[in-house]
Amino acid sequence: MNFLRNKIQNRTIMIIVTFLSLILLIAVILNAFKYYVAVQPAFSQPIHRGSRESKGVAITCNVDWGSEYLPAMLDIFETAGVKIAFFITGKWAEQNTELTRLIAEYGHTLGNHGYSHRDHSKLDYRQNKAEIARTQQILKEITGITPKYFAPPSGAYNNDTVKAAGDLGCEIIMWSIDTIDWKREGADRIISRVEKKLHGGGIILMHPTDQTLEALPAIITNIKERGYQIISLEDIVNSIDK
Repeated sequence: MNFLRNKIQNRTIMIIVTFLSLILLIAVILNAFKYYVAVQPAFSQPIHRGSRESKGVAITCNVDWGSEYLPAMLDIFETAGVKIAFFITGKWAEQNTELTRLIAEYGHTLGNHGYSHRDHSKLDYRQNKAEIARTQQILKEITGITPKYFAPPSGAYNNDTVKAAGDLGCEIIMWSIDTIDWKREGADRIISRVEKKLHGGGIILMHPTDQTLEALPAIITNIKERGYQIISLEDIVNSIDK
């Protein structure tokens, strides 16, 4: 009888110990998960726009060509008192160091556009990181500024792009208002596209083309006349509830 009682007690103790061990294991896993979440970048997802409640919009310009139009674009922005974000490829920056430096000296935001304008959605983590990191280093050497934003060429990215950018301290920037100026359909079409899609917290995407240059004064004027302000990309990003 005592043997049976002891056997039952031992089994009960084993069940209790097993149960407590399971609870402890779950607690450890939960704490590890909380730590993992805590150390992940807050900017894990690409940003297409800021808060719609904002009355501000940001302008971004992707640069991998069009050097001949940039000085005049900079003059227009300077006259209008507007600061935008220029996303520059590392290869272009190496070939146009003075222009790259001038963009920074004018007080515009310097962004990373990859090194060689590749399709980042087709790159693995190592390739994504190499493209972004190389451009980070080049822009830092030329201007003393390390970009904190990355705009993938053609807006193409995958999960490896997101992770690589985050690991390098960059938020991925997309757009919500596309001028599609690279199609070269005329300045009026560029102006019209911005007017039709203009909204609070919008991110306008453009490139350095002759038609963009022609359209710029009207775009800036129309934005202001409709009660919006052209603000920095950083302010747009900060308007988002994260």
